[in-house]
Formats: sequence, structure tokens, C-alpha cells
Amino acid sequence: MYKSIIVGTGPAGLTAAIYLARANLNPLVIEGPQPGGQLTTTTEIENFPGFPEGILGTELMDNMRAQAERFGAKFVTGWVNSVELGERPFKLNVEDMGTLETDTLIISTGATAKYLGIPGEQDNVGRGVSTCATCDGFFFRGKEIIVVGGGDSALEEAGFLTRFASKVTLVHRREELRASKIMQDRVRDNAKVEWALSRTPLEVVAGDNGVTGLKVLNNETGEEEIIEASGVFVAIGHHPNTAFLGGQITTDANGYIVTNPGTSETNIPGVFACGDVQDTRYRQAITAAGSGCKAAMDAEKYIESLEHSAVML
Repeated sequence: MYKSIIVGTGPAGLTAAIYLARANLNPLVIEGPQPGGQLTTTTEIENFPGFPEGILGTELMDNMRAQAERFGAKFVTGWVNSVELGERPFKLNVEDMGTLETDTLIISTGATAKYLGIPGEQDNVGRGVSTCATCDGFFFRGKEIIVVGGGDSALEEAGFLTRFASKVTLVHRREELRASKIMQDRVRDNAKVEWALSRTPLEVVAGDNGVTGLKVLNNETGEEEIIEASGVFVAIGHHPNTAFLGGQITTDANGYIVTNPGTSETNIPGVFACGDVQDTRYRQAITAAGSGCKAAMDAEKYIESLEHSAVML
């Protein structure tokens, strides 16, 4: 029986763990198959405050984890198969660990970027393949890069990356884009953007120093082509990691957890959400950390209300 369990790590879960541990609540943190979250797939992070020379994603997450452990947070590695949130204490069915019970639950399971699933892609994540223009665009200053996708997010990232790249080529498998007209017009007016429509990505091409291009199929001619570039940004969306909740928590149409405005509170009292699992807009390490702080403080306040009620009884 725990006062608080945090499911998932990353900047949100680890910040929540630090705050709860410093409040002497001894939280249990359940790490999934990727401890530290998406930041562990990046190389150097230069936009997290406090590190003027930058810091490796893995190092930042290791530091946060050690800080939480220093104050008494306990970490276990496991996969949460399902939860029972109909009554308190909440129950978590964790693979190889059985059932765990807790007064409060913080969900920080993040959102997983969708990849193309083509050869060379996963091998070159951090070596030229990225899913975050804001995170990695700076490293491609003066270079030619590719953005794959046809929605608003893809075009927004393409426009953003022109601040750094000498040329951005937008690759989409159809001739028509899903993006809004205003977004299309904005990007088409950008002289740094070139278009490679009706092209299906086949393979990320790389050498000893990372990505060198993208092999595509020209859907009009049936011929294979190689578009040379130093980076490939995949912008085909994310999916939140919420399947294990079994529909017990209110989510939006895309599966992101809905929280009460200005808080981390979900539709179930005592259950809180932070980080990318409830963030459809920013998805940055610093905003995730801030939401983790909010979740911990909300959970602490809820635990205090439970203890006060128990004393009154």
C-alpha cells in the first residue's frame, strides 16, 4: 500500500518523484521499457535551463532519477497491464509484481512519436533522424534536411526548421496535403522549402557520420530516388500511452488525458496526469517537468485532505 505511485518517468514523472519524495511521501515510481522516456533517444539537449554547455538526454534523466532517489523515491521496472480506478485505494496490475495499491496515482507515461517503420530509421535516431524540430533543429544549421509528413505539424516543423537549414524538403506520399490551407500557403511562400510530393519513403540512407539522405519511391513514375540531406525529421504524429487505463480516464479524441484547466487533476479524484500524456501542444522537457511539479503538489494536497478526513472521523 503506497500513498502515491507514479507510472512512467521522463522529466514529468521524475520531477513529480522529486517533489513527493521531498515531502516525505516515499513515492513508488514504475519505469517502463524505456526508463527516462523520449529524452533518452536524443543526444545533446541545449534548451533545458541550467546547462549552458548543454547536456546529454541520458545524463539529464540519470541526474533527475538520482535526485529523486536521494530523497527517498523508490524505483522499480515493470509493465502496468491494467488499473482499477473505481474506488480507493486504486489497484495496479503490474507484470511480474502482482497487484499494487495506492491512495494517489500520477500518470506520466508520455506519448510515443510515430515512425515510418522503414530500414535505417531506428538505427539513425540521434544520428540525423529526429521527431522533434524544436529539440534538434539547431544542430542542422546550414545543412539540408527533410521533413516527412503532410499535416499541420509537419508543415509547422518545416517552417520552423528553415530558421536553421539551408534547405528543407517536404516529403509526402500523396499529392494532396492534410494541412490547413493557411498553413500550406505560409510554407509555400517560404523560399527555403522544396516539395517532394507523391513520394513514399523507402529507406533512410546513412554513412559513418550519420544520415546522408532518404530513398523514396516516386509514385508517379514508379522509380526510386534518393533525396540528399543531413537530417530526416519524421512528423507524422504521436500517440499517447494510455491504453492500459482501459477507458477509465477521460481522454480527447486522440487519446490524450484531459485534465482540469490549470491543474493536473483528471476526472477521477486522486488520479493526476502530467507530461506528454496530457500535452497536445508543447511536448518539451521543461514544460513536462513543470507539469510534474504540479501533479506532485496536487497529489500532496489530496493526500493531506484524506488524512484530515481520517482525523475528523
